[in-house]
Amino acid sequence: MLKQRIITVAWLVPLMLVGLFGLTGGAFALFTAMIVLLAGWEWTQLAGVEAPGARLALLGGLAVLMGLLWLSGALLATWPLWLALAGWLVNLYWVTRYPDRVSQWHSTRRRLAMGLWVLLPAWVGLYLLRETGAAWLLFLLLLVWGADIGAYFAGRKFGKRKLAPRVSPGKSWEGVFGGMAVTAVLAVVFAFWEGLGAGGFVALLGITLMVTLASVLGDLLESMLKRYRGLKDSSNLLPGHGGVLDRIDSLTAALPLFALLTAGGL
Repeated sequence: MLKQRIITVAWLVPLMLVGLFGLTGGAFALFTAMIVLLAGWEWTQLAGVEAPGARLALLGGLAVLMGLLWLSGALLATWPLWLALAGWLVNLYWVTRYPDRVSQWHSTRRRLAMGLWVLLPAWVGLYLLRETGAAWLLFLLLLVWGADIGAYFAGRKFGKRKLAPRVSPGKSWEGVFGGMAVTAVLAVVFAFWEGLGAGGFVALLGITLMVTLASVLGDLLESMLKRYRGLKDSSNLLPGHGGVLDRIDSLTAALPLFALLTAGGL
């Protein structure tokens, strides 16, 4: 298992760095679209679609929708991000009410619709951030990774109060606060590096803490869907690391909010 994890990291990390920071414009949109489509393939399984042909047809439909977003110029618009915020508020309700409100989303069609407001706005936010500049995209990636690392170690050391025991028993409020502490430090460093000044730092700190909490929700949503389906990983596309969704679940929630609050001009 360890050997598989190392091999996967050895080719995946350079590929992601080149794709995310070496590409721009249409090439970047195409590269990130491929990531979203792989996540979409996994989402069809989370939605309960088993037949490979049906999953491929749904993936084709997702590709068509992404093409329409590109052709319409929506990748530089904020309305998909606003729709995402509404969708994530619904997701928050379902996660906090699991399993009592399963009947509201358990149908395959509703879970597929959920995937649209999770995956498509994340792609829009990713493109919008890259067009704004690589620095903001890098900051968001470090934010999500820092939140995850901080939550892991703080949760192991201090975790007592369960965050969402029926969704993900291993997560604790202490872990959330640990993740927020790490991302707050990151905000201080970034504000100093960019010379944002006192007002800019306060704004960035507020955005950082909100987006950190959003990233936790992204993780919990996928955990809820996997628990409902009885799955450990979203797939085995990344040997030793699970699936694509397992790696970007936090980002799917963080990207629309962060892009809206920064690149979106709020």
